[in-house]
Amino acid sequence: MVNITRATEHYIAEHPFVKDCLKKGLINYSSLTRQICIDLKLDARKNFDAVLIASRRFYNKIKEEVSVEKKIVEILKKSKLEVRNKINVLVLEKNIYYPNLISIEKEAKKLMETFHIIDGASAVTIIASEEFGNKIKKTYRNKIIKENSNLVEVILKSPSTIESTAGVISYLYSLLGENRVNIYETLSCWTDTIFLIEEKDLSKVMELLRF
Repeated sequence: MVNITRATEHYIAEHPFVKDCLKKGLINYSSLTRQICIDLKLDARKNFDAVLIASRRFYNKIKEEVSVEKKIVEILKKSKLEVRNKINVLVLEKNIYYPNLISIEKEAKKLMETFHIIDGASAVTIIASEEFGNKIKKTYRNKIIKENSNLVEVILKSPSTIESTAGVISYLYSLLGENRVNIYETLSCWTDTIFLIEEKDLSKVMELLRF
């Protein structure tokens, strides 16, 4: 037997747009209930009231998230943006010869060029400026799994309170995702949050992150 309350809450939680409208009080509960019954294949004649009540109760659980969102926006208002273009992202096989990679990294760092290494479980991702991306390609030409070039690195430099505030990254992901901005790579270093996006999306991202 389906637990109506649990199924309803799970449905709303899995649909960020619905959840966002719900916690802001923008939902028509009858319409939401009918949609949940359709999507979960519930008999609306038997379960309508139960789903409706569960939706209203779930609102009481999540309405406090609005205040959390305000805290997040306050942090982002105090953040600064930095942009670097002509960035390459290369995914390499795991079994590369690391001394060559470290040598290229040292050279890039001396020149204050972009160079990040993400050592994953099954591959190594290199985020580098075009010049050093080309050096990686020459050095590891037989080890390249995937390559994306001419990307833009957007660096969001935030106050230290970002470290102790839950939900900032998920808020940013939702904001960009809802506006159809594809994030190729992302990483963070303490108060810096870094996104790799296509150049065509830069103006949109700059507008979205102008809090």
